[in-house]
Parts: sequence; structure tokens; C-alpha cells
Amino acid sequence: MTRTSSSASPRGSTLLRLGTRQSPLAMAQAHETRSRLCAAHGWDESAVELVPVRASGDKIVDVPLADIGGKALWTKELDTWLGEGHIDLAVHSMKDVETIRPPELTITAILPRADVRDVLIGASSIAGIPQGAKVGTSAPRRAAQMLSRRPDCEIVMFRGNVATRLAKLAAGEADVTLLAAAGLERLGRTGTGTPLEVDEWLPAPAQGAIGIECRTKDAETRRLVAAIDHAPSHAAIRAERALLAALGGNCHSPIAVLSELAGDRMTLKSILYSPDGAERVEGSLTFAISDTQGPARLAGDLLKRASPGIRVYFDGAPGAVS
Repeated sequence: MTRTSSSASPRGSTLLRLGTRQSPLAMAQAHETRSRLCAAHGWDESAVELVPVRASGDKIVDVPLADIGGKALWTKELDTWLGEGHIDLAVHSMKDVETIRPPELTITAILPRADVRDVLIGASSIAGIPQGAKVGTSAPRRAAQMLSRRPDCEIVMFRGNVATRLAKLAAGEADVTLLAAAGLERLGRTGTGTPLEVDEWLPAPAQGAIGIECRTKDAETRRLVAAIDHAPSHAAIRAERALLAALGGNCHSPIAVLSELAGDRMTLKSILYSPDGAERVEGSLTFAISDTQGPARLAGDLLKRASPGIRVYFDGAPGAVS
């Protein structure tokens, strides 16, 4: 594929092939990415071709992903297509991307982060959930958070795209469920449910963020994509994923985290749970955005103070970082 410079992109020519999952939310994120790329470079929309792929995670909806391969089921097809050159870049929900990525692929840009909150659907508050209610979720973090607050509730496995989960809720398979506010917003479903404020309910690492991944050695595509990188959002996501990496977290690890930026400083807050929500350890650390070891120091502190019932779900070494 021959590319011209961004200022001379011919109308009607395809310059980049953007890989995306086929789900409605993934397609909405791909359209946003294409719009931002075209606006940044003055291209016609046809300059970026959307190339949908049906991910394994979209095919298997009756068991928790953590039991059959974890987050890799959201990315492996796009990784293959990108590595083989069938697409030039891929768009991801960053909370669904494995912490450790192949060295031949690079997250080049993070779009401006959307609402990081979870939304409670089926009740107006955590306290307002009926006694003994069924809570539909497949996320260890959401399950542990809910059981920590409401140990009387029963967790039932809930998977599928937003429409599927809302349909399951309407059919009575659960009394309440939780969805990401950012996903609802991108699908035009604002006003659905009750957002849970972050001071009482921390989100998942990288929640609300869209990432654009390229081949590491494809300097031209990386240059073009860098034009839509939102530096503050990228710094926040980098820190949250660095914390997850230092903790040794995986798809079975109940972890909630949030970064907050103020000038050139960042505050990273995190809570680790046991899966049943009975145990938790929390902490926060403020450090310079340029301090790449800040997340690892927080991870070391959390693991040193965590109980065995929590630490077994994290592979990081407590006290390994000074």
C-alpha cells in the first residue's frame, strides 16, 4: 500500500486499514478513531478503511473469559491480522487489552478518556439493591466490589455485549447489573442506570479509554496515528497498566484503580480484593508523571500489606520495589 503525506492525501484513496471487533461498541470506537484521524490530517473519510473481525471473545458468551483464555480472546485475531500486514492499525477498549503486549506491537495513541465510572442498572444505589438480589457480572473486580459492600447478594455470570446484557436483565436473569458509563455513552444510551461515583466505587484499570495499536516497526503509520494521541489520557493509562503489571494481575485478579492528574503530578489509587469481597487492601501514591517507577512502588506497598487471601491472585513480589 502506497501512502502519501497527510497534507496531500487524495480524496477517495485508502491510506490506512483500521482493524476492529464487530461488536456495536467496538464499531462505534472505530468510527470515532477514523473521524479523529481524518480530522487531524484533513482526509476524506474513505482514507481510513474499517476492517471488522469477529473476536473469539464475541463468539463465546456462556462462560467467563478468565476460564478460557482471558483478555487475549479480545485481541488475538486483531494481533494476527496486524502482525501479518492485513491491517495497519487496530482499535481496542484498553481495559480489555492484556497487560503485557507482544514487542512487535505498540499502543501508539490513546484517545481522550471518556467517563471512567461504572453504571448500576436495576437499582438507584448500592444500598437500594434488594436483599439477596442476583447481580449479573462476569468481572472479578465488579463481583468482589459488590460482595464487599453487599455480601448478601448473589453473583450470577453475565456476558455479552451491552444490548445482550440489558436484554438478560430485562428477562429476569439478574436483578441488577453493572456496565461502563463510557460504553453506554458511545452507544447513545446516556441516561441508562445510575453512575457510581469514583469515591465509592473505583473502576477497572484503563476503563473508558480507547487505544490505537500499530506494528512497532511501522514508523509511518505510527507517525500518522500519533497525531490523535491525547497525552494526559495516555499518561493515565500507562500508569494504571504499569500498576497492573507490577502487581502481576491477571483476569482472575480483583483490582480497582484510578489515576488523577493535576499539573505534572499524578495520584494513583487502587484497591485489591479477595474474590469473595471479604478482604481488601487499598492505597494511593502521588508522584511526578515522569516518574515511571511510581506505579511499581504503589504495587509493592499494596502487596506487602495484602493478606494471603488477596496476594494469591497476584504474581508480583511484595517488597521487590523500593
